[in-house]
Amino acid sequence: MSLLSLSRVAKRFANGTQALRDLSFTVAPGEFVSLLGPSGCGKSTALRLAAGLLAPDAGKVDFPHGKPQIGFVFQEPTLMPWADALTNARFPLDLKSMPRREADVRARAVLARVGLAGFEHALPRELSGGMKMRVSLARALVAEPKLLLLDEPFAALDEITRNRLGDDLLRLWREDGLTILFVTHSVSESSYLSQRVLVMTPRPGRIAADIALPHSRDDRLSAVTVEAQRTISAELNQATA
Repeated sequence: MSLLSLSRVAKRFANGTQALRDLSFTVAPGEFVSLLGPSGCGKSTALRLAAGLLAPDAGKVDFPHGKPQIGFVFQEPTLMPWADALTNARFPLDLKSMPRREADVRARAVLARVGLAGFEHALPRELSGGMKMRVSLARALVAEPKLLLLDEPFAALDEITRNRLGDDLLRLWREDGLTILFVTHSVSESSYLSQRVLVMTPRPGRIAADIALPHSRDDRLSAVTVEAQRTISAELNQATA
């Protein structure tokens, strides 16, 4: 059973760039799946197709059991600079015309869950890079999505902040029963966070390997995690050779 299915998808942009060709994969409910590949291979394009922000030129993007509520976290926090953290996190609920009091309660609760209790009225310029990304994550979660799409959200952060956010994301995934499709170019990040890693070829992107990782994600330096990194690296090297 799959929540999301891409079948033989192709995408060419107006400038002639063939981003994807014959891209096929599925994501089951409750899975944490990473798309891994070199820069420019079409990872972000695949994510936007899944979100419905782009339409494929060929093939099919399908939700076999109906399209779920989707949350999207972009590479940059993309916060409204004039609005505080609470207003930024509440924004999807404002678009749904939810009553302000109810929306504020929801937004405060999700900010607390991502570690920002006490920062509800801080403006983006008053927040660190990691805190801005936490607001962006809160904004994606506030509408209680079933499918969470993340486009290299931690790429610009230092290693300590990146690891902490990765651990928080795993906690939220477990607590909420989320389905996650996560774009990354980091072998170590994909090996630690994911249940499956989909290795993509250089542009035009397609799936070169589908690697199941049945290990527990409790230790970034465990023998099992390090072995998973070796396996993923070997497949990535072969795909990009």
